[in-house]
Amino acid sequence: MKERLWMPEWVKQYRRDWLSGDLSAGLIVSVMLIPQSLAYALLAGLPPQVGLYASVLPLMAYALLGSSMTLAVGPVAIISLMTASALTPLAVAGSDEYVVLAMMLALMSGVLLFIAGLMRLGFLAYFLSHSVISGFISGTAILITLGQLKYLLGMPLPSGSALGMVAALPTALQRMNPSAATMGISAIVFLIFARTGLPPILNMLGVAPRVGAMLSRLAPMLAIIVATTYCAMNQIDQTAQVSIVGAVPSGLPALALPSIDINALQALALPALLISLVGFVESVSVAQSLALKRGERISPNKELMGIGVANVASAVSGGFPVTGGFARSVVNYDAGARSPGAGIVSAIIMSVVIVAFTGWFYYLPHAVLAATIIVAVLTLVDFKTVITTWRYDKADAVAMLLTFAGVLLLGVEEGILLGVALSLAVLVWRSSHPHMAVVGRVPNTEHFRNIDRHEVATLPGLIALRVDESLYFANAQIVEAKIEQLVQEQPKTRCVLLIMSAVNQLDTTALQMLTELEASLSARGIRLQFAEVKGPVLDKLQSSALGQRMRERIFLSTHQAFNAFANEEAMH
Repeated sequence: MKERLWMPEWVKQYRRDWLSGDLSAGLIVSVMLIPQSLAYALLAGLPPQVGLYASVLPLMAYALLGSSMTLAVGPVAIISLMTASALTPLAVAGSDEYVVLAMMLALMSGVLLFIAGLMRLGFLAYFLSHSVISGFISGTAILITLGQLKYLLGMPLPSGSALGMVAALPTALQRMNPSAATMGISAIVFLIFARTGLPPILNMLGVAPRVGAMLSRLAPMLAIIVATTYCAMNQIDQTAQVSIVGAVPSGLPALALPSIDINALQALALPALLISLVGFVESVSVAQSLALKRGERISPNKELMGIGVANVASAVSGGFPVTGGFARSVVNYDAGARSPGAGIVSAIIMSVVIVAFTGWFYYLPHAVLAATIIVAVLTLVDFKTVITTWRYDKADAVAMLLTFAGVLLLGVEEGILLGVALSLAVLVWRSSHPHMAVVGRVPNTEHFRNIDRHEVATLPGLIALRVDESLYFANAQIVEAKIEQLVQEQPKTRCVLLIMSAVNQLDTTALQMLTELEASLSARGIRLQFAEVKGPVLDKLQSSALGQRMRERIFLSTHQAFNAFANEEAMH
């Protein structure tokens, strides 16, 4: 029988005992996904049905190429806000043009991710440090919360920076809708109770902790059912006391590529790139953490392709950018999902909802959708990490705080660009200020340690300096200045031994520095020697004039170099 090469690996390995877990997980995640898809469409400035559309085909598409067994793909809060930030200057929120632009944004993001996967660029995700990601997510969560207050309290509040919304808040509160505020605040109180107070109560009643935690995560659906029923019974749409979702078209969307506009393409290029980056980082982080719990592995490059094709699928089915969601993925994992088949089950259920049950959402109040968003995103605000990071590494903490402030004061796109710049700046700064240690021998051993930290023996006339970083253009002059400083402090120096055990790369600038340094030291009667040079570095070094000249002064170990210097001194 001919092997089906197109078939995903998980399908080939599928076992019958996985089916029950995938079915239950798919059902539970669907119950969670319905309110989230509606809420995140609202957050993105899109009609509610667009959120539903983005929760069907992308799940099936990810199952074809994704590498995670439990990642739940779909609309998420941060990507929804980034979508709104990108599209608001270009079209009126909720308009047909706005929807087409959202589809185009998903298509561009998907193509970028898929191409990056083909080019094996998964490693680029790691250029965003954990601290910068934390600062970005915390800032975005607060920005989302402020933006949802207009729906939660039924008041006019202009969108924009956090400072702008806070400044407009006192005036807006004077026009607050009491009915909407009561409904929204009540929903928040219930959802917070469901997250924190309900699980212990269920545990006391004999419900397993895992089941109790899962039930608490389904509270948003219950809040929506109760609020929608109340509005329907009181005909809220006629009294206009509370803003409601209104008519949601039924039926699956037609599959078609969005019309491509060159001007829009140029305007959306940077947002698409940033959404791709943030979405991929979020997906990989969630997928990796869940995979480790089961001893599984994910492939970053396959994740790029999986999330990419999911976004393309969202674009052709009338949706907007998607990625792997943390909360849904955790629920998917806890509910027993064993493969992406659980996502396919969720997609089928969501299809049934779109075809047959969208009429139930007519009386759904925006205040309750806003409450579900606020409670979900506020859990992402992480001030504890700021304190921990500040104590451990102030450079990381500063990057985190500046990214956080950038999102709030400048905006989402500007904030993530600032975060990327800070990640690279911290990386360059650290590598350009390498740790350097003068070392000596631990008595009666072949081990060498920092003279400032250990009781070690040194040899008069020998400076043994270990550089704990690769040598390249950004730190070459700093290393040279350190050596010159040590030589000036020890005028009787006859040999400088550069220990290169941590040097993985030696670029042209560093080679030129070492060449000039060797000539300068030699003119003063001081020998430059190397020890513990790694193979790839040594290969390149030996092809240079400096390497040829120093052929007899490159030692396999620091121990060997110390002995050679001691023997020479003894002979003199």
